[in-house]
Amino acid sequence: MKGLKNMTINERNEEQTIDELLYQLFGNKVEIPVGTTLFRQGDSCQQYVFIKSGGVKVFTRSENGRELVLYRIKPNESCTLTTSCLLGDAFYPAEAVTESDVVAYVLSKPAFLSELNRSSQFRAAIFNSYAQRLKDVISLISEVNFSRIDARLAKFLLTQCENNQLNITHQQLATELGSAREVVSRHLKEFEKRGWVRLSRGIIVLDDKEALRALGEFHLI
Repeated sequence: MKGLKNMTINERNEEQTIDELLYQLFGNKVEIPVGTTLFRQGDSCQQYVFIKSGGVKVFTRSENGRELVLYRIKPNESCTLTTSCLLGDAFYPAEAVTESDVVAYVLSKPAFLSELNRSSQFRAAIFNSYAQRLKDVISLISEVNFSRIDARLAKFLLTQCENNQLNITHQQLATELGSAREVVSRHLKEFEKRGWVRLSRGIIVLDDKEALRALGEFHLI
């Protein structure tokens, strides 16, 4: 929601730092340690949170304990589910956990609704962010339902690797892809057998990115 920065500067037209402007708008700056659960499924939504630094993972969990990452909240972004719950007076349908130490600005529900009604630019920034996130989630749902898991795994390895390596467990991969650990492990072992990757505890090294890319591009069932 990067438009929020521009909104506060342009609309209020004051010579202040971004921190001061955000503090004026949100009123409460908080520091949240890594590993903190921000909300759980079924929780009531009473605050709007704007992330200044750090990252948050938003995910859903099935009855059998399997997780699927819906999206991540990065600096200068807010949580789409929070926006939805505030506007619809609904309970959270998912969970959120900080993946690093987070600095955030918090706005109470009444203040959020008041600012939304008062400021057209604030309102536009909120709904632009909402629309983009909705597009991303729909794309994720399409991939989960209509794409082969081996192709999705190959694409994930390619997009997330650094220096041809990922530091990630099979369970973490399964969570990212919305699959079971056993399924992910089976495909990784097949990749290793073909010479595409090398596996060790918590580490995956990519040896044949072209082969992975070819598989990733052939992703529809």
